[in-house]
Amino acid sequence: MITLEDIKKAHSQVLKVAVKTPFSYAPKLSEASGYEVYLKKENLQNTGSFKIRGAFNKIASLTEEERSKGVVAASAGNHAQGVALASKHFEIPATIVMPETTPLTKIDGVKSYGADVVLSGTNYDEAYAYGVDYAASEGRIFVHPFADDEVIAGQGTIALEILENCKDLDAILVPVGGGGLISGVAVAVKAISPKTKVIGVAASGAPAMKLSYDAKKPIDTVEVRTIADGIAVRDTSEKTLEYILKYVDDMILVDDEEIANAILYLLEKQKLVVEGAGAVGVAALIHEKLSLKKGAKVVSLLSGGNIDVTMLSVIIEKGLLKSYRKMKLVVTLVDKPGSLLTLTQILKVAQANIVQIGYDRTSLDLKFGDAYVSIALETKGKEHQELIKRMLHEHGFRFEENH
Repeated sequence: MITLEDIKKAHSQVLKVAVKTPFSYAPKLSEASGYEVYLKKENLQNTGSFKIRGAFNKIASLTEEERSKGVVAASAGNHAQGVALASKHFEIPATIVMPETTPLTKIDGVKSYGADVVLSGTNYDEAYAYGVDYAASEGRIFVHPFADDEVIAGQGTIALEILENCKDLDAILVPVGGGGLISGVAVAVKAISPKTKVIGVAASGAPAMKLSYDAKKPIDTVEVRTIADGIAVRDTSEKTLEYILKYVDDMILVDDEEIANAILYLLEKQKLVVEGAGAVGVAALIHEKLSLKKGAKVVSLLSGGNIDVTMLSVIIEKGLLKSYRKMKLVVTLVDKPGSLLTLTQILKVAQANIVQIGYDRTSLDLKFGDAYVSIALETKGKEHQELIKRMLHEHGFRFEENH
């Protein structure tokens, strides 16, 4: 197992390509949660994720002969870019195996660092299996995303920066997927500040490490399903579980709804774009998942910011609906001149801004002579929406809310 000295040595290596990401107090989040909350913003790291730390330290630890043969990794995202950038720094060949379903933007991101991309399998596990075989057949080093001591030491360098900025911490919240990040962080924290609790936060749709932590033995899951794709790991690593059982104080779960709320909260209140995996600690804070004393000094590690823009737009849309800042209605009206004008005049009086509208007179559900108007409105809260519905009822309009 690695030691604090290994992590300190890794830090001197990692800073050749990584930056000391911002660390700051979060007043609004502190007020909302009842804790003194700080954020470590690895979403602002080079490549948009902490993964560059472990990937670089691993490749830096190889001999010249090993590096000259090249490296292989399997990843659909952050680890892929970390290995690609580290390989570019050392001017060595790198091949990244990615699932066939990987979005083009992620493939292009890896290629932009000079790495070759091979598409194989329909998911990460199939890509991983191919990557291991490919590395063996080509005589290359396979860079594992988490089950590797040099990778773990590289990830642990984040803890050095956190503790350098903030003393007397009560707890650090760390995202957990495969367990490489929390393993490295926990080793450093327990060596420097033993009283500080290290709390892992996993997605309920990918609970393998939480189940294994509770059972104190490796437990794999059949499938994973979560918006936090960076921690969507199906099987438990025995190597990282050993670290976690020795050094981690607690492990909790948050669901996708809570993660989405945290992503939107960070975007609105902190002006930070954070991916699902990076937002799990904040999800635990705002949804009261922690059992710490009030006023405790807590750091949430925002592990990455590489969220797919399509996913982000869905989260924003759902968040607006849930917070009563947007409403969608399907209104049935008589298909005759002036009906739509009457509807829009009512909405004007109600001060509801129309942001989208559609008109359908051909649906099989309609009676002849009727039409559906699908309409999206900007609104000012629940009371405003109740006023709009009341005014529509008073004017004889039939409608359904479209969630």
